[in-house]
Amino acid sequence: MGYGSAMAKARAQIRADDVHQELLPGVSPALLKALHLLTREGGLNADARRKLKQVAHLLRLLKPALDDLLARYPTPVVVDCGAGKAYLGMLLAQTVLAPAGKGLMLGLEARKDLVDTARQVAAEAGLTSVRLAHGPVEHAVVPERVHLVTALHACDTATDDALALALAVGADHVALVPCCQAEVARQLADAPASDPVVHTLSAHALHRRELGSHLTNVIRALVLEAHGYQVTVTELTGWEHSLKNELILGRRVHRENAAARARLEALVAATGVRPKILRLLEAAPARAKGGG
Repeated sequence: MGYGSAMAKARAQIRADDVHQELLPGVSPALLKALHLLTREGGLNADARRKLKQVAHLLRLLKPALDDLLARYPTPVVVDCGAGKAYLGMLLAQTVLAPAGKGLMLGLEARKDLVDTARQVAAEAGLTSVRLAHGPVEHAVVPERVHLVTALHACDTATDDALALALAVGADHVALVPCCQAEVARQLADAPASDPVVHTLSAHALHRRELGSHLTNVIRALVLEAHGYQVTVTELTGWEHSLKNELILGRRVHRENAAARARLEALVAATGVRPKILRLLEAAPARAKGGG
């Protein structure tokens, strides 16, 4: 499919009669209307289709992790950081936790108006497994045992807050879709890398922004590996739906990985950057090592 035809398809409105082709099994059109992902007539506009496609695809990619947690734990706990309008949490609760008859979906969101609205929608939809908490991720009070931490398009260093939370509670699984990473690009500009190759790669502002974004996610993946996670980095959806579509998946298999930690330290030394996740871990080492 060419660029023009792909973009035209992404922008197309879906009529109510055809919407079922876009929905996950088990999802309620009534819930999607309450979340304003469907129109009052039951149709699907281009922006809502893009959002729904991203969430639906993420849930499909999370299925192995969710199946693992449902099989091993009587009450699996999922924490969604920067939950926003709680699209991900509510669809996960309705299509996964509700059919299983167990589990808790906790959404963390800094905007109180979004929390209040999401609580009302969840109550009206009968999603008893959904909880919403107001406040920043770094100060959130979460259950002692958290099994999956997610962050869908948490902007810039908000993804680092989610990652730090996952490591602090020893989450079995982590799923991060970063967005708009700017911190490391600023650091590359303020303190040029000691490695002349890295310095050359970041000499121009556009290249520095792209390198900073890439470097941020490489460091995040290495941080997970250093803490014993098996990491997969993949694409969330096609570029016609989102340019911010990198997905970092982590499954905890060891307590730590010395080789990954050495690679992380070498990369940081060569580039001269110190992103927020490293500062958070230095200030507050992981408080939990995992458990049942």
